[in-house]
Amino acid sequence: MRSKLLTVAIAAGLGVTSFSALAATPKSQQPARVTVDAATLQQLQAQLAALQAKVSELESKQEAQADAQIETAKAVNDVQVAATKPTEDLSKKLDALNKLVDNTHVGGTMFFDVSNMSHSEKIGTNPSNHKDGHGATNGTGFDVKRFYLTVDHKFDDVWSANLTTDFNYQSTLSQTSLFVKKAYVQGKFDPLFTVRFGAADMPWIPFVEKWYGYRYVENTITDRSFEGGRSGGTATAGGVGAFGNSSDWGVHALGATTGDNSINYQVSVVNGRGYRNLSRSKSVDAEARFGYSPIEQMVIALGGYSGKRGNDVEDGVPTRTASRGDAMVAWRDKTWGAGAEYFHSENWDDILKYQGTGPGVGVAQGTVKDKADGYSVWADWHFYDQFAVFARYDHVSYKYTTLTDVERELKDKYYNAGISYDVLKNLKLALVYKHNQLDGPFATPYHYKTNEVGFWGMLSF
Repeated sequence: MRSKLLTVAIAAGLGVTSFSALAATPKSQQPARVTVDAATLQQLQAQLAALQAKVSELESKQEAQADAQIETAKAVNDVQVAATKPTEDLSKKLDALNKLVDNTHVGGTMFFDVSNMSHSEKIGTNPSNHKDGHGATNGTGFDVKRFYLTVDHKFDDVWSANLTTDFNYQSTLSQTSLFVKKAYVQGKFDPLFTVRFGAADMPWIPFVEKWYGYRYVENTITDRSFEGGRSGGTATAGGVGAFGNSSDWGVHALGATTGDNSINYQVSVVNGRGYRNLSRSKSVDAEARFGYSPIEQMVIALGGYSGKRGNDVEDGVPTRTASRGDAMVAWRDKTWGAGAEYFHSENWDDILKYQGTGPGVGVAQGTVKDKADGYSVWADWHFYDQFAVFARYDHVSYKYTTLTDVERELKDKYYNAGISYDVLKNLKLALVYKHNQLDGPFATPYHYKTNEVGFWGMLSF
């Protein structure tokens, strides 16, 4: 079509030009009229027909070229769309991966030490001798007391999950252990109401650890192993152990506010055997804590525990209910830290010692009972940049009755002192001296003393 219009325009132009030129020529100079015969006219018509054929051919080529351009553009667009789809799929996968990474945190905490330990025992009037036993091994060694590997994942603003493994190695005992310390699903519905299902922190021990600040040097008093107990004339390594669990399997409800005049609480209903023993019994145990902070740097807390410690089993010998009461007052700011903790327990050891296999079965079993009182005081001072000095003193009085209803008492004294250095924000080192002394009952006296000096550290990431 464009070619036909072009041809007509050229012809019209030529005609107009010829007409104009002819009109501008004087009549005297205008050529005479020319007569065209039939043969000439036929020749001109043939030339015009040939010209029209050429124009039609050119128009067909132009239309074919336009169609080819349209097909090419369509093919290019299809290729572009096909190339964009994998990119979009990859982008979606990358977005999902980024979301997973952003909502998942992997971290760890390691407690380690290298120290020299000297342990001696004295029974009755016999001389004191260096020997291994009751949780102490003489010599020098490197220990990884704890290595916690933690994975936290947040599903949304309410639901999340936590998995924390607990690994420890002690070179002096050639012992390596791996446990699941925490494994729970959490729903946080309000700052004052969070629920955890599974193995999670118990209300008391982890709470005290945060205010104490030197867990990597020593466990808190209710979590520190007490190697005494009523086991005849001498204590054994299977004594009372700790007076509480830092983590246990069950349901945990907790909450807290922040700032001055804030409160915090936690209530846990658990199996009672601790995170290392996922067992069943006919009843469950309960532990609770309530804390109040008149100012942000200070806390006053009360707590309690009651239950069978997971030993209320079918066909087992009936036992009393173990109980523990707790109290703490603590202060911590950027320079100073200080606190005091107290606990009182009853029948904590009775449940583990008498289950129908030893003395105390039947009638005599009803006369056996125990109780313990303990307190711990600590303080630390950051006197220069990353340096701090710290000290702590613990005292535990453990009393039990024999099968003849005679009361016996064991006393445990522990203290440490040292200087710490914050090498990095997540790496702490401390030079520490520790002393522990256990004195047995008067009737069959024994005295265990342990001195230890070395470096303790904590690495977190």
